[in-house]
Amino acid sequence: MTTTEVPTVATATDVIANLRALVPDLKAGAAENEKARRLSEDTVDALRRAGAFRIAAPAKFGGLETDLRTMLDVSAIIAEGDAGASWVTTLSNVNNWAANLYSDQAQAEIYANGPDAVIAGVVTPGGTARKVEGGYRLTGTWPYASASLHSEWFTGGIIINDEDGDMLDQGMALLPRSDYRVDDTWYVAGMRASGSNTVVAEDVFVPEHRMLSMIPAFSGANVAERTDSAFARSAFGPMLVMVLVGPQLGMGRAAVELVRTKASQKALAYTVFDRQADSVAFQMMLAEAALKVDTAHLHAYRAAEDVMRWAGAGEYPDLLSRARVRGDAAVALKSINEALNILVDATGAGAFADVNALQRIWRDSNVGARHAVMLPRVSIETYGKALLGFELHDHITPII
Repeated sequence: MTTTEVPTVATATDVIANLRALVPDLKAGAAENEKARRLSEDTVDALRRAGAFRIAAPAKFGGLETDLRTMLDVSAIIAEGDAGASWVTTLSNVNNWAANLYSDQAQAEIYANGPDAVIAGVVTPGGTARKVEGGYRLTGTWPYASASLHSEWFTGGIIINDEDGDMLDQGMALLPRSDYRVDDTWYVAGMRASGSNTVVAEDVFVPEHRMLSMIPAFSGANVAERTDSAFARSAFGPMLVMVLVGPQLGMGRAAVELVRTKASQKALAYTVFDRQADSVAFQMMLAEAALKVDTAHLHAYRAAEDVMRWAGAGEYPDLLSRARVRGDAAVALKSINEALNILVDATGAGAFADVNALQRIWRDSNVGARHAVMLPRVSIETYGKALLGFELHDHITPII
């Protein structure tokens, strides 16, 4: 990164403009970040200066406390340059949003040094805790912890047990960086730059104010409790699912633009066409891919607008509405995946050359789309069951 000036970050519009200006630098550093299997500190610092990490931080601590649509747009713009950087930003931002669910004391600790805190988190219970005086003793291991390499805090899903080892509750424990280590385990085919390694905590003390019960969060308790903030009233399940669509939108846009701009410079091998752009078949494939990327945006933005409308009205959406948001996420993911496959077919074997960014986008998208929170087939099953009146908690994840 070469940007040294300190940009304005007073509004979401400022952040969007800053990030658009940063995209060329992000593109230039993407290959090295992938090779290193982590973001460079220059990349993280540039994103921080642009305001990317404060869009979901509470306003009372200097954050911008924006909305889901802004979170999607921020993630998408960053992904146009570097999908790994977008993934780190996205996961940190949704954890900053979730920080609203913790006690005021915990929030004050998170933002003691300002609103740009990087927070890693894994909702899946990877540890156990038992009650002790003033809090809990906790031990756990959480793989796939995106943003962990740059994090100042970590929120980990845990099972709270009684003295006999029987489950009392499912919670999220908030840990400062001094209470956990990050093991180097992230060796993957795509999204390498996200550095989604494994967080480990061994017999650490978690004070009462840094423990969150997840049962109220799953059932929308924040909607009734947070009369002070529409953003904090956003439904938990839809937020967790939809934010992960943001990087995919940017990857789709980047791939279409990459193939479009090269079409007039590259011949279509073993044909009479000196330019790919002159082939009707190529023209149709590019158009089909672009329309699928548009479809992804339409579904993602519809879901985001619904989540924001419910939050603004102080309404917790019913199960069918929440399930349809998962359906929207599934259509968006499938559409991006299909678009990328078309673009790879249109480009040919050259798409997989190391020097061609298309292959990295294709790999990053495919890995990101398989995050357990939003697997398209599970999401579509969820919507189908909701349409048919099934009791979803008897069948699948409570993250809905």
